[in-house]
Amino acid sequence: MKGKKETLLLLAATGVIIIITHFYTLLYTPASHVGEGRAVTVEIPRGVSFRVIANNLEKEGLIKDSEGIVWAAYIRGAYKKVQAGEYEFSTSMTPLEILNYLTSGKIKRYPVTIPEGFNIKDIAATLEKAGLAKKEEFMARATGKKFVKAYGFEGDRLEGYLFPDTYMFTKSMSLEEITGKMVQRFKDVYDGEFRRAAEKKGMTTKEVITLASIIEKETGSAGEMSAISAVFHNRLKKRIPLQSDPTVIYGLANFDGNLTKKHLAAKTPYNTYLKYGLPPTPIANPGRAAIDAALNPADEKYLYFVSKNDGTHYFSKTLEEHNRAVGIYQKNGFPLNRPRG
Repeated sequence: MKGKKETLLLLAATGVIIIITHFYTLLYTPASHVGEGRAVTVEIPRGVSFRVIANNLEKEGLIKDSEGIVWAAYIRGAYKKVQAGEYEFSTSMTPLEILNYLTSGKIKRYPVTIPEGFNIKDIAATLEKAGLAKKEEFMARATGKKFVKAYGFEGDRLEGYLFPDTYMFTKSMSLEEITGKMVQRFKDVYDGEFRRAAEKKGMTTKEVITLASIIEKETGSAGEMSAISAVFHNRLKKRIPLQSDPTVIYGLANFDGNLTKKHLAAKTPYNTYLKYGLPPTPIANPGRAAIDAALNPADEKYLYFVSKNDGTHYFSKTLEEHNRAVGIYQKNGFPLNRPRG
């Protein structure tokens, strides 16, 4: 009797050891040896059951048997903690590591850089290229008056308020989340010192950002932005048209890169050769330096500037001086009452 009891206990202990070993193997053994793993991208849809997820992981060769990860998810109560999205796993990861990824939301993120001076069309093309949004859908949102109002801005587009930066987006993000991140970044930068400075100068946010966007498009040199700003501030005070080429270009439906006299005569809301004051909206998304320049113009009486063809400009206070500079720096220059040649 005693021997039989001991045999049963030994069999039970052996069974427990086998079960523990089995589940340990299921949870801690990767599909591939370390150093031999391959990257696998998996999309986890919203609302799908964990068993479906586990079966998909097994089908993709990330785990050898789905039962182990299903059991672990049940024990941990992880069924409802899995976050939908795109994940990048390796076949050298253990099933438990994969489960930790799924429940901690380590979704694959894509870095997207929006440079200073990009307009909403440029941003739309960048997002589409990254596979994060359709160009047409982004444009519809960025130019939707109700969306602009919802973010607390004036006008009919988000131009100017999508702050240039490098963002980490996921493919599961909605357009609302993507634009929301860029708008929030703008608010983080603008609210505070810039907003207080604008209030002291009696400028609205829209006026500041519109002017900053023109400055951003006129020069790539941060060192001369305050001088560019002085030209436009002085022109606004004297009721002289801004005569900024980038504003004209922004208002053209199909610009081929060659600005002509015909373009300068085009009757659009953005033609600052024909209309006094600032254009109706920003023409691009300015960075911090351009916003600072819009609020802090150089203490100069400049009214004109002309490209020196080296990335910088020559600034003039009189039309006579400006025309001489045009003749010097522009090969086919001709005198015009405008800030640049």
